[in-house]
Amino acid sequence: MSNARPKLSQVPQELMLINGQWVKSADERVLPVENPAQRGHVIAEVPRAGAKDVETAVKGAAKAFEGWKHVPARDRGRVLLAIAEDVEAQVEELAKTVVTETGNAIRPLSRPEAKMTADLFRYFGGVAGELKGETVPFGDNQFCYTRLEPLGVVGAITPWNSPLGTAAVKVASALAAGNTIVLKPSSSAPLGVLKLARICDKRLPPGVLNVLSGNADECGVPLAQHPLVRKLTFTGSLEGGKSVMRAAADRIVPSTMELGGKSPQIIFPDADEEGFADGVMTATRITRQGQGCSSGSRIFIHESIFDSFLDKLVKKFKGLVIGDPMDERTDIGTIINRGQYEKVCDYIKDGMSQKGARVLIGGLPPTEGPLAQGYYAVPTIFANVSPDWRIAREEIFGPVFVALPWRDENEVIRMANDSLYGLAGYVWTRDIERGLRTAHTLESGFVQINQGGGPGVAHSYGGYKMSGIGREWSVEGMISSFTQKKVVVINLKSR
Repeated sequence: MSNARPKLSQVPQELMLINGQWVKSADERVLPVENPAQRGHVIAEVPRAGAKDVETAVKGAAKAFEGWKHVPARDRGRVLLAIAEDVEAQVEELAKTVVTETGNAIRPLSRPEAKMTADLFRYFGGVAGELKGETVPFGDNQFCYTRLEPLGVVGAITPWNSPLGTAAVKVASALAAGNTIVLKPSSSAPLGVLKLARICDKRLPPGVLNVLSGNADECGVPLAQHPLVRKLTFTGSLEGGKSVMRAAADRIVPSTMELGGKSPQIIFPDADEEGFADGVMTATRITRQGQGCSSGSRIFIHESIFDSFLDKLVKKFKGLVIGDPMDERTDIGTIINRGQYEKVCDYIKDGMSQKGARVLIGGLPPTEGPLAQGYYAVPTIFANVSPDWRIAREEIFGPVFVALPWRDENEVIRMANDSLYGLAGYVWTRDIERGLRTAHTLESGFVQINQGGGPGVAHSYGGYKMSGIGREWSVEGMISSFTQKKVVVINLKSR
C-alpha cells in the first residue's frame, strides 16, 4: 500500500456532462476526491458545480425533453440496451474506479456492483415497452383510455455507498419512461458515475443525461429548487431527504425518497446453525463496512440460542479479511471518508461507555499498523444492549451491530417495529409458516426469509415510515415514480 502523495498539479482533472458537452464548472472551482484507503491521498479533482451550472444543465435537459419524450418507448429501450452492452465491456474499469473512491472491496462489492449496473440498463431497456395505458368501461357512448406520460426533467441525487447502482436505477428508469435527467452524485464518490456518464453520452442525444459534480449546498439545493425540475428522486440520509422533500413541497413536485434504515434480523430457536449465521452476516452488509441502508444491524436472537448463535456469528466475523480494497483476498474495505469514520468511532465510544455493555468483537479501530493508513473500521458487535441506547436506535452506517435476546414472538415483533425506520427486515427460521407470519407483521418495505442479500433487479425497493416514500428498481417503480397518468375520454354519440 503506497504512501506516495501526488502533487495537486499531477492529479487528474475530470469534467462533468452538461447538455452534451464535457465542461468545467462555470467558475472553474474544483473538488478533491480522496482515496479512503490512503488518508489524504487525492486521486482526482472534479468540477465544483454551482447554481449557474445547475441552470445550464436543467435548461438543456428541458430542451432535450421536447424531443426525447416523442421517441417511441421501444426505441428508447434499444438505446438503453446498447448502453448495457457498453457498460458490460467496461465493468473492470468501472469497478476499479469505485474501489479507489469508496474503499469498497473489489471482489465482494465493487465488481458485482459494476456488473449489476449493466443489468439495470438491460432490464429497463427491456421493459420500456411496458409503458402502456388501459381502456376504461365508461359507457357505450364514450371511449375512455389512459396514457402514461413522462414527467419532464428529473433531478436526481445519489449517495456514495453504492454510486454506480443507484445512479443506474435512476438514470435507466427515468430515461426509459421518456424523461430527461440532471444527476448529482455524491461529492465523495463522483468518479465512477462520471465514467458511466461517458458511456451513456455516446448513445444519447445531447441534454438527455446531465451529470453535475458538486456538494449538497452549492449544487444539490439549487437542483432541488429549480422551477423546471418536475420530479425529484433522492437516495441518501434522512436529513438530506427531509431537505429535498421541503424543496419538493414548495413547488408541489412529486418525489421519491430512499433514506436510512435500522433494519431488524429475527433469529428463531430452530435457526442455530452455521448456514443461518452466514446469512445473518451477509445481511449486516459487513462487506460494505455496514454502509448499507438495508444493513440488518439490530440482531434479535431467541434467548435459548443467544450465546451459541453469537459464538457462530463472531467466529464468522473473525474469519473476514480487512485490508486493501483492491486486493482480491479482501472482504472488508474502508469507511468512505474522515467524517464518517469519526462518526462511527463516536458511536463505538458511546456504546462502550454504557454500563454493562459487552463488546464481543471489534471496538475502536487500530491506531498503528497498515489499517491506520486508511479509514478502516473493524467489525464490532455489542451484547447486553438496551433497546433505547443510541447504538440500538440510530443509523450508524458503519460495521457496528447490536445483539438483543428475546423470549416472546409478539414482543420481538414489537421491538423490531419500534423504530423510526422501516426499510428492510430479515427472518431466520425453518418453519415457513412462522417465517411468513413474521414477515407480514414487520413494518418494512423489503423483507427476506432465510436470505440476506440486497435488492435485486426487478424488485420494487423502498421503505416504510422515515425510510422513504415511493419505489424504484422495478417496472412498477418506473411507472409509479417516473410517469404520470392522463385520462382521455371521447364522446362517440352522434350530434
